[in-house]
Amino acid sequence: MATLSTSVSEVGAPPKPAVPQRYLALDAFRGFIMFILVSGGFGLAALAQRNPAFTGIASQFDHMPWEWIHFWDLIQPAFMFMVGVAMPFALANRMAQGATGPALFRHVVVRSLRLILWSQVLMSISRGALYFQLINVLAQIGLTYFLCYLIMHLKFRWQAVIATAILIGHWALFVTFPGTEGAFMSKTTNIGAVIDKFVFGRANPDYWVNINFITSTVTTLFGVWTGQLLQGQKSHREKMRILAFWAVVCLAVGLAIHPWNPIIKRICTTSFTIYSTGWVLSMLLAFYWLVEVKGYRKWTFPLIVIGANSVFIYSLEEVLRGWLNRAVGVLTFRYQFLGDYAPVAQACTVLLVMWYLCYWLYRRKIFLRL
Repeated sequence: MATLSTSVSEVGAPPKPAVPQRYLALDAFRGFIMFILVSGGFGLAALAQRNPAFTGIASQFDHMPWEWIHFWDLIQPAFMFMVGVAMPFALANRMAQGATGPALFRHVVVRSLRLILWSQVLMSISRGALYFQLINVLAQIGLTYFLCYLIMHLKFRWQAVIATAILIGHWALFVTFPGTEGAFMSKTTNIGAVIDKFVFGRANPDYWVNINFITSTVTTLFGVWTGQLLQGQKSHREKMRILAFWAVVCLAVGLAIHPWNPIIKRICTTSFTIYSTGWVLSMLLAFYWLVEVKGYRKWTFPLIVIGANSVFIYSLEEVLRGWLNRAVGVLTFRYQFLGDYAPVAQACTVLLVMWYLCYWLYRRKIFLRL
């Protein structure tokens, strides 16, 4: 982690008031994350029900029931990581425009509250009733965004200490209050579920816990450090070397502690936080190499369109995907003539419609911001 801090003289210092460099690779990676997130799993789950030969690949587009990890489990950490990456650039840009420390703090507080509030609106609409929670990705981002803003102004060694304390403290919390089936095997009586029942009066479906934002703060903080690295003056080669080094370290550490602290997305264990960060760094590294180093840029446009309106397409998918699926189905006849592959074609068509709506907004420079 210390190596990531070398992109600025003091990581704890506020971003310098200079217009930051724009990386197309970051915009493309953000768009890729959103593309996967709103894909509805590309209809692969329904395909696997019709043709069991696709069960393996379909499982990668759904969350792991409990222990271990699927590709789908990396999407939310990647989203939160990219929020952290964007923070040094966005704050430096605001300072270049004359924003003061108090103004930046107010901006961060207001944005955090907006994200949390909008997540309540989306979840309530999708459920058809008021539903207060903190498990939605926008609520988690709202919390980690504010906490990381406070942490990133400290000297780097204190940032590292806080990150380590969060990861160890979360581990200790679950061990101290293990539930009826053990620290990490108690799905309904772990400390996260107990807190949810006490604070919200209920446990969340599918064993998700609201305190996931605690360790997710470290995911976003890793993004902040990565953004500061990319913001610096090092060469592409040196930046890639540092990213690759920490990707390997995170993957190795996550696997090493897995026997004692299982990799579980639904309670966002310490091992999951570290291990998933390793994969996210690896994916970012691939985008950085392709786009910034090799210069392959034209293919990124469809992803840029989605990434530029990530809140819009996420909200659209969360609230109106079912309606869009029905509306599109009227015109496509749900591709029944394709047999087993009909759900895949239908899901991809709905995704194309959502992309076009983003494109329509993109051409008119209309962007939903919170």
